[in-house]
Amino acid sequence: MTGGELRPDEQYDGERFADAVFDEVAAGNCLFLDCSFVNVSFRECRLRKCRFTDTTMREVRIVATDLAETAWQDVTLTGCALAGVQAYSAEWRRVACRDGKLDSVNFRGATLADVRFENCLQPDADFSGATLHRVSFSGCTLTGADFTQASCTSVDLRGASLGITGGFGSLGGSTIDSVQLVALAPQLAHHLGITVAD
Repeated sequence: MTGGELRPDEQYDGERFADAVFDEVAAGNCLFLDCSFVNVSFRECRLRKCRFTDTTMREVRIVATDLAETAWQDVTLTGCALAGVQAYSAEWRRVACRDGKLDSVNFRGATLADVRFENCLQPDADFSGATLHRVSFSGCTLTGADFTQASCTSVDLRGASLGITGGFGSLGGSTIDSVQLVALAPQLAHHLGITVAD
C-alpha cells in the first residue's frame, strides 16, 4: 500500500506503507501486524490504543501525534524522527530504535521491556513514572531527561551522554560507567543532601 487511508478499529495485516503522508488522521485502536512503514509521515494524528506487532519502520516521521496507550511488540525503528509525541501509558516490548531522534517524547507511565535505543538523540525525554526493564541507551544523547518516580531494573546507560534533570533517586537498578559517575556526581550529591566543600 502506497498512501491510502487509515481508519479506526481496522486490522492491517502484512501491509506496506511507503512514501505516504498522514495529516490529522484519526485511526485509533488499529492493529498493524507484520507491516512495514518506509518514508511515511504522521502529523497531528490520533492513533491512541493502536497495536504494532512484528512491524518495521524506516525513515518515518511522527510529529505532534497521540500514541498514548499504544502497544508495540517486536518492532524495529530505523532512522525515525519523533517530535512532540504523546506516548504515555504505552507498552514497548522487544523494540529496537536505531539512529533516530526522539524529541520531547512523553513516556510518562509507560512500560518499556527489552527495549534498545541505539545512537539516538533524545532531548527532553520524559520517563516520569515509567517502568523500564532491560532497557539500554547505547550511543544515545539524553538531554533534559526526566526519570522522576520511574522504576528501573537492569537499565544500561553505559555509552550514553547523560543530561538528566530529574529523578536521580529513581536510577537505582541502572548501570553507568565510571566517566558517567564523575559527571553525575554533583547532581547525585545534591539529591542526597551531601555538601561538597574543599
